[in-house]
Amino acid sequence: MSVLERAGLAILHRLDPEVAHGMALRLLRAGLVPRAPTETSPRLRMQVAGLDLPNPVGLAAGFDKNATALAGLARAGFGFLEVGAATPRPQSGNERPRLFRLPADRAVINRFGFNNDGAEAIAARLAARPSGVVLGLNLGTNKDSPDRAADYAQVLAMTGAHLDFATVNVSSPNTEALRDLQGAAALRALLDGVMQARADLPRRVPVFLKIAPDLDDSALAEIAEVARATGVDAIIATNTTTARDGLTDPARNQPGGLSGAPLFAPSTRILARLSELTEGKLPLIGVGGISTAEDAYAKICAGASAVQLYTGLVYGGLGLVGGLNRGLLACLDRDGHAMLKDAIGTRRDAFL
Repeated sequence: MSVLERAGLAILHRLDPEVAHGMALRLLRAGLVPRAPTETSPRLRMQVAGLDLPNPVGLAAGFDKNATALAGLARAGFGFLEVGAATPRPQSGNERPRLFRLPADRAVINRFGFNNDGAEAIAARLAARPSGVVLGLNLGTNKDSPDRAADYAQVLAMTGAHLDFATVNVSSPNTEALRDLQGAAALRALLDGVMQARADLPRRVPVFLKIAPDLDDSALAEIAEVARATGVDAIIATNTTTARDGLTDPARNQPGGLSGAPLFAPSTRILARLSELTEGKLPLIGVGGISTAEDAYAKICAGASAVQLYTGLVYGGLGLVGGLNRGLLACLDRDGHAMLKDAIGTRRDAFL
């Protein structure tokens, strides 16, 4: 991390977390964040669900909920971006405060509740997206919706023409009963509706599924089977957790979803188990607790084809993106792999 970036983070960390988040987005929109060249070593290039990624390090959903900072984020060196979540109608989300840093645990707790400007406004921004970036949207549901499953299909229908991929988010802990949609019957019906909406788009958009880390083995096996049967193109493992094991920060008991370093081990176990259940045939994206190149590489070795960041940026800044990619190259050299794809799943059993 540069001296300038370290100083900037120190200033942001003196502010209320949600205020600081908003300021970071404003800086990105204004082009005041230094441009970072995208790491394009052929050794790091990955193909995930038909998408050509210049490197495997992506931005997780939640950072840019409303797709307002796409140009700035496209300059930050990511291999792909995911924005949202978007819901059919605008909603304000849960009351503030709803974002909490846990510096003692290198973690964050949020209970935003799918606050966003709505699919229509977000679709207009996606239509003006910068060129040369792989861009996806996280699909959500309105809190007061009478048909939550239909919401996902509606958002995809409204935005799909401007996307490279779409993610079905049934794993946020901050919308009441949302995780009930991870049950086999409900999930199958929801995904069938999304796939029908996709069929009506002018071109095929890969559909990803984002799951929770708080699943037992039988539930995980059901999800893997439903994903296979419905034609899901990739699974993102995982969203935030409701667990609070081992935390020490005074804010540890705030309600909401926990992300950051404490999520690394449980999310990587879920990732490895999914890789086993799908026999490595379904692309997986590893999320949760990544703050070093070794963390990112562990996700790859557990079965991921790519990774995503959010909380790591809170503590490591945007310079973390390039650092991870350079570090991944060093990991490949150390282990004797010519290409990053050669490392996928090579140490899966170590995480089970």
